[in-house]
Amino acid sequence: MDPAVISVIVIVLAFIALMLLFASIRVVQQYERGVIFVLGRLTGAKGPGVFFVFPFISRIIKVDLRIVTLTVPPQEVITRDNVTIKVTAVVYFYVVNPAAAVVNVMNFIQATTQIGQTTLRNVLGQSELDELLAQRNKINRELQTIIDEHTERWGVKVTAVEIKDVELPVTMQRAMAKQAEAEREKRAKIIHAEGELQASAQLAQAANVIGSQPATLQLRYLQTLTEIAVEKNSTIIFPLPLDLIEPLLGIMRNRTTEESVNGHERPSESPTARLSGD
Repeated sequence: MDPAVISVIVIVLAFIALMLLFASIRVVQQYERGVIFVLGRLTGAKGPGVFFVFPFISRIIKVDLRIVTLTVPPQEVITRDNVTIKVTAVVYFYVVNPAAAVVNVMNFIQATTQIGQTTLRNVLGQSELDELLAQRNKINRELQTIIDEHTERWGVKVTAVEIKDVELPVTMQRAMAKQAEAEREKRAKIIHAEGELQASAQLAQAANVIGSQPATLQLRYLQTLTEIAVEKNSTIIFPLPLDLIEPLLGIMRNRTTEESVNGHERPSESPTARLSGD
């Protein structure tokens, strides 16, 4: 055989071998696992690192092990108390068994999305609107438990399910706003009534103290006069307590009595004086 032909054949075979070598090299990242099939048979999940996979007879499927953030599209749900709402949720999950995620389900991300949608409608359909708004954490845990039970055989672990948004009808929003306003007015009236009750109790206690000691009433009157004396642009008629002016009235009565007695005695003495003068 011609040496030139032999050289060409050797070069072609070397090139084919080199191409097969490069085609057999697979690099699996740290956050990935490679599920390897040889002649259609599962041999396991390997990685990370460099692996040789023989072409034509072997196949490798890379599976990402990082947490996937899946947004569940808005779902129209009718709650147990017949309120139509739109709910959006977020599902966090990751693959714990790469072989099961490839063998047991065709597309584990799409399957998780579908089971998330159906579970969201079923759970919220059994809950009332007030429960959905007030006990969202409880509903999130229930959703996580149910979805995780379905995805466990797929090698998928659901870490959390969070209800992202709840869209209410406009009429329901108005009704809830009125209810909240009425609740605030109720609390305000209760607080005002409690304040009036406490104030009346304090006033009754103060009245008992002032009634037991009349001097305190006089001091209170004087204090009030001092406070209103600041306003000079108005005329104020202030009643004086009898306890305050009673001593003055007594002094005036005594003086009147003395004057009347003295006035009665003077006419009886004047004729005598005149007779004595004569």
